Amino acid sequence: MRVALAQINPTVGDVDGNAAKAAEWIDRARGEGAELAILPELCIPGYPAEDLYLKRHFLRANQRAVEELAPSVCGITALVGFAEPVADPGDPRRAHNSTAVLADGAVQAIYRKNRLPNYAVFDEQRYFVPGAEPTAIDLGEMRVGLTICEDVWVPGPPAQAEAEAGARLIANPSGSPYHRGKGREREEMFCRRSRDYGAYFAFCNLVGGQDELVFDGQSLITAPDGSVVARAAQFEEELLLCDVPHSAPGPLAEPLGDLDEVYAALTLGLRDYVGKNGFRHVGLALSGGIDSALVATIAADAVGPERLTCVVMPSPHSSAETQQDAREIAANLGCELLEVAIEPMMESYERALGGHLHEPEAAVPRDPTKPSEPDLTAENVQARIRGNMMMALSNRHGWLVLTTGNKSEMSVGYATLYGDMAGGFAVIKDVPKGLVYELVRRRNERARRELVPASVIDRAPSAELRPDQRDEDSLPPYDVLDRILESYVERDEGREEIIAAGMPAETVDQVLRLVDRSEYKRRQAAPGIRITPKAFGKDRRLPITNRFGG
Repeated sequence: MRVALAQINPTVGDVDGNAAKAAEWIDRARGEGAELAILPELCIPGYPAEDLYLKRHFLRANQRAVEELAPSVCGITALVGFAEPVADPGDPRRAHNSTAVLADGAVQAIYRKNRLPNYAVFDEQRYFVPGAEPTAIDLGEMRVGLTICEDVWVPGPPAQAEAEAGARLIANPSGSPYHRGKGREREEMFCRRSRDYGAYFAFCNLVGGQDELVFDGQSLITAPDGSVVARAAQFEEELLLCDVPHSAPGPLAEPLGDLDEVYAALTLGLRDYVGKNGFRHVGLALSGGIDSALVATIAADAVGPERLTCVVMPSPHSSAETQQDAREIAANLGCELLEVAIEPMMESYERALGGHLHEPEAAVPRDPTKPSEPDLTAENVQARIRGNMMMALSNRHGWLVLTTGNKSEMSVGYATLYGDMAGGFAVIKDVPKGLVYELVRRRNERARRELVPASVIDRAPSAELRPDQRDEDSLPPYDVLDRILESYVERDEGREEIIAAGMPAETVDQVLRLVDRSEYKRRQAAPGIRITPKAFGKDRRLPITNRFGG
């Protein structure tokens, strides 16, 4: 039997558009001689549609779309994911996470997902009622077991029961979101299931960006000996075809290397956020530092340099070197560059607020013959002037403003509310500082030239909000900081565990204190792309008011 995995990129809420896309790809599969087409989990309503699944009119619309799709499905069997309304109108969970079996112009059967994940980014127990029964269908001489995503991540039923009942192929339409290394983890799991149950597994994944999540595709078919016999590409739509049982391997796309995979996830996440939300243009503040350099290269790759504007906003504390680097980056990318000097606005704030921007005289005696140095308030005013300028340009030109803060900074609150945090999408908010450098170096390697000048990579990181400022004046070295943050944020380890692993106690205390007290800032941050196993937002939810430390 020829199997087609239709790895498609639907849009949440675009029920009619998603149904039309499903019809198109089912037709393509039939044209390629496939007898079975598998489409991703919940591909008709989109995934995750969050509280849309609680709206009965939304559920009716997606059910109607499946019913209207069915008459066009002839000469092939198609598995199509949708949210099936439950019969009990009093149940606050309004739907099943279901797969419709379409063939001979009608809905022939429905399978309801048994295992509903409720960890990390998943909230399926909020929305769905679990199914209880394994389901298999017979296609000619082939018995096909039906599962959906999480159903196979834990050994046992329904997949095991279906295999024991004679299923030689287990179909697994999925919406499996990306994080770094997820593809390898997933592939190893499917190979184990195939060996354990003596069956082929056909995993068909979503692809595309949905707010903070990216779905990486990489659909695959594994054989009873635990080998991968077909694999689709990452981060792009594809119709993967393979015969089951296989006499020869099907297409086997080579997985991307680690850094290229992360970069591709960020690029697709931004491209789909821009495209699916109807933005025509993006803008960002380009400082000449490493973070904004990375965001600029991702943006140019995601939407094209003709749809990107970089804005350089020098202050008296901006070095000539960083400003020249910013101009060079924009030139290398081929995008528009605007320059707005903010010194006149800084002077206006100084005149308006006067001594309020400086430490009180009694607290910090000052030599009246020397100009006073601005304090943290004045530093933040500079960032907020820049944020105000970017939002004004956004209002005038309809840009989506991209923020440029990384995960290390967001973790410890090294960012200014309504300043460098101002914007609509935070491309690298889940990218630790050390990884920022790796991604920039790798992008230069792929370009075979310095899209980002070496001076940007080699320069000590600085916010440039006061003379001779360095990030390490306020924070531990980033290599130490990132190790502590990985333990505390991503692995939920406590103070004693982190210190026992070799981190200095004083530094651990400083970092944990900064992370905990910055929760209020992160609640006000723009959404951004998840690339680690635990990102701020849907993954990690802690109270702002909280007296538990460490």
